[in-house]
Amino acid sequence: MGPNASAAQPALSSVRYNYVARQPIFTADEKVFGYELLFRDGVEDYFRETDADAASRKTLDTSQQIGLQTLCEGRRAFVNCTREVLLKDYVTLLPSAHTVVEVLESVPADDLVKAALQRLKQAGYMIALDDFVLDDARTPLVELADILKVDLQITTPEQRATLVHRFGPWRCRMLIERVETREQFTATKTAGFIYFQGYFFRKPELLQAKDIPANRLNYLRLLQAVSKPDLEVREMEELIKHEASVCYRLLRYLNSAAFGIRNEVHSIRHALTLLGEREVRRWVRLVVTLTAAEGRSSELLNTAMTRARFCELISNRVPHGDSDLFLMGLLSMIDAILEIPMVTILENIPLEHETKAVLMGSPSKLTSVYQLMLAREAGDWEGTAERSRELGLSESEIAESYWQAMQWVRDVNAV
Repeated sequence: MGPNASAAQPALSSVRYNYVARQPIFTADEKVFGYELLFRDGVEDYFRETDADAASRKTLDTSQQIGLQTLCEGRRAFVNCTREVLLKDYVTLLPSAHTVVEVLESVPADDLVKAALQRLKQAGYMIALDDFVLDDARTPLVELADILKVDLQITTPEQRATLVHRFGPWRCRMLIERVETREQFTATKTAGFIYFQGYFFRKPELLQAKDIPANRLNYLRLLQAVSKPDLEVREMEELIKHEASVCYRLLRYLNSAAFGIRNEVHSIRHALTLLGEREVRRWVRLVVTLTAAEGRSSELLNTAMTRARFCELISNRVPHGDSDLFLMGLLSMIDAILEIPMVTILENIPLEHETKAVLMGSPSKLTSVYQLMLAREAGDWEGTAERSRELGLSESEIAESYWQAMQWVRDVNAV
């Protein structure tokens, strides 16, 4: 293989990874432990064509790691494995230090499967048993498992308590999946589960106090200022100066290569002058969101930024009128980030009608774009295809834009 072919291999990996989505898995303190990867055509189809060429395995493995760094940011990748995937060693194309082999409920606990799991265990892979229940047919595999995944939606509290008592924590780490609300998260944490999967983290944990804390009011004031039809530079400068963390982040990010500003930035006024009105609006919104998200789950911020960048990348190919699609994506999780109801936030920001409507779940001309964003994020491949057709976009365009958005977020976080 010549040098040009070798150099092209990581690019090939990113093209293949375009058709993978992810769902976060959290620890009890809401730190991201890993991501379950959702392959559009299944992991068998994803790896089968490459497995035949054993000579390219090492190069492929390197490029897979490049893809995993963007997808999982150095954390564990949970990969669903059928019996065929296990017996044919497809999963060994992924690095053992970053991969959790997730054995599906349909996999029998026969001798060949046991032998395959023993090989993977010896190679350094973690083993998880998916959708584990009482009297599970895969119970003979528990001795090889590191993690047991329990589905909240198909088990009762009593069954979950029995599973935790019988198998955790001294034998296996217990993971509860399909946790959709804060109440469920709290209850299962109390019950003894240590890992949590689901979209509960997107739900705002609303404050009981009637007054919004001062710093969050400042964030709202900044968002309000950059949403006015006529941007007032002096007002922006004063607001930013009075919010030290925003001021610091703005100067730090604008001084970085990620933002393409060639001049060094010496002051807020200088930064605003260099950027120009459109970019001031864009980056102040981003920096306010970054600052407001401090102390919250990093996944909240990463999701909001990925949504914003994805919508921005497709904005020149979809109808959106005067609406700012970057802002739509960024604000889609602002209620969870600020822990303030969306209706309260939107009452304080003079957004144009279509963006406000779609964020409130009302009919909007932006609904198809918004639903496309959500479908691609969740690995809803059928929904992604349907919304792509509505908007006149190809699935490959959507896949590439989403991959670029994830890479952009990774670059921003590296600053």
